[in-house]
Amino acid sequence: MELDEIRRRLADVIAITPTPFTADGTIDVPNTERAVERLLDGGVRVLTVNGNTGEFYTLSPAETRALADLTAAAARPDTLLIAGVGFDAATAIDAARYARDRGAAAVMVHQPVHPYVSRQGWIDYHRAIASAVPDLGVLPYVRTPRIEAADFTALADACPNVVGVKYALPDPTRLAAVARVAGIDRFTWIAGLAELSAPAYAAVGATGFTSGLATIAPDLSLRMQAALSTGDFTAAMRVWDQVREFEELRAADAGADNVSVIKEALHQIGLGRPDVRPPASRIEPAAREAVAKILASWDVR
Repeated sequence: MELDEIRRRLADVIAITPTPFTADGTIDVPNTERAVERLLDGGVRVLTVNGNTGEFYTLSPAETRALADLTAAAARPDTLLIAGVGFDAATAIDAARYARDRGAAAVMVHQPVHPYVSRQGWIDYHRAIASAVPDLGVLPYVRTPRIEAADFTALADACPNVVGVKYALPDPTRLAAVARVAGIDRFTWIAGLAELSAPAYAAVGATGFTSGLATIAPDLSLRMQAALSTGDFTAAMRVWDQVREFEELRAADAGADNVSVIKEALHQIGLGRPDVRPPASRIEPAAREAVAKILASWDVR
């Protein structure tokens, strides 16, 4: 897929696929396949496998490869498949090449896992990965305000395949300033904190957003994106009102239950066990009841 086409198609709902587990803790293949099919049947066109909602940091390299295989096999001709990669640069490059060979068109580079990250080191890390896969679109996943507009520019000057940025800071004003200096049209700016932040981020230039909720209720996510793409913020906020309680459950306690709420909802609609791997844990009974009430209000089955 051409880089310009990837850049264009990132302006959409980017669903992060979950990783259901069996009772013995291994990947639940049938329910993984069903979860991906639910997204695609619901109209979602862009998937990220091995994202944070997929519990990336708890997966072994063999498991991330297996999930890339499963998701690629389920993908359809019009699916834009993105693979999450990370850890040390060599591991990320190996994972990117593996995903490319299975049909991924892009990779999302998880934030570097290192206690000491300099701005130049951030550029060098992403440049090493992007340079190794020049035929893939590359999306840095940014969770720190320390990365400046000049850093995005320097990275893209060295690696034209850096086509988008997943910006996951709760600060749309910061995104507005950074994007306008780095290039509002040079990259596809993606709201990385899902539906709660999507309208505010869209107002300042983000044209896509990531979603875990889409696995549960793809129609809600797609309705929000359709409204935002036409500038209909009134319609977008009607969806925001519908999803707010669910997304606030995920965001509570610094996001401790972010994945656990998704897993509980999937479990309640018959898509696997609610199990998550440590350091996450299953949500408490009161939160489970809240999830059930929300699903009933959405008429989700």
